[in-house]
Amino acid sequence: MTSQRTRDRLINRLREQGIADEAVLNVMREMPRHIFIDEALSHRAYEDTALPIGYNQTISQPYIVAKMTELLLAAGPLERVLEVGTGSGYQTAILAKLVGQLYSVERIRPLQEKARQRLQLLKIRNVQLKHSDGGMGWPEKAPFDGILAACAPEEVPEELKQQLKVGGRLIIPVGGSRGQQLKLVVRESEDSFTTEVLEAVKFVPLLSGVVR
Repeated sequence: MTSQRTRDRLINRLREQGIADEAVLNVMREMPRHIFIDEALSHRAYEDTALPIGYNQTISQPYIVAKMTELLLAAGPLERVLEVGTGSGYQTAILAKLVGQLYSVERIRPLQEKARQRLQLLKIRNVQLKHSDGGMGWPEKAPFDGILAACAPEEVPEELKQQLKVGGRLIIPVGGSRGQQLKLVVRESEDSFTTEVLEAVKFVPLLSGVVR
C-alpha cells in the first residue's frame, strides 16, 4: 500500500479537489507518509483521511495539508515560516521542502521527538524545533513571512499576528466545538490586518501548556 501507484492515486484525488500548485503536488507525491504513522495504520497512509498519532492528536488529511500549504505559498516564495503544531512531522516535512527556513513548535514532547527522528531520516535540515506552547508562537525568531497552524484556537491569537512581517500570511483553523473555519490573515501594515474565511474544517483544539 506504499507503492508509487497508491501515491499517484492520492495525488489525482487532490487534483480533483482543486489543488493546482504543481510544486506542492510533487512534494506530496514523493513524501513517504507511511513513516509518519504507526505501523499498524501504514496500510492507510495514502488514503485522503486524518489518522490518530496518539495523545489525542492526528496526522492531518492530505487534502488539508495540500490546501493549507498552497494557500500559504499563494503570494510567492517564503523564506522564514513558523509552523504551530509539529505533530507527526508530516506537514513539517512538506513545508520544509518548499520554504527557506522552517521553525516548528510542539507542546507534546514525545510527538516532537518522533518528528525529529523522521526529519533526520529524510535528511531534512532546514527545520528548527521547539518544545513550547504553540499559541505563543516563537517570538525570538520573528518576524515570519508565513505562519501555518495545525490546531484550532477559539480566536486568532494576537501573538501570532504580531509575529508576521508586513505582507506576511497566516493560515489558521479557528473555532470551537460548534464548528471551525479555515482563515487567511494577511498583515497589510504594521497595525492593520485583513481576514478571509476559506472553508469549514475540523482540527484538534489549540491547547495551552506543555506535555513532557
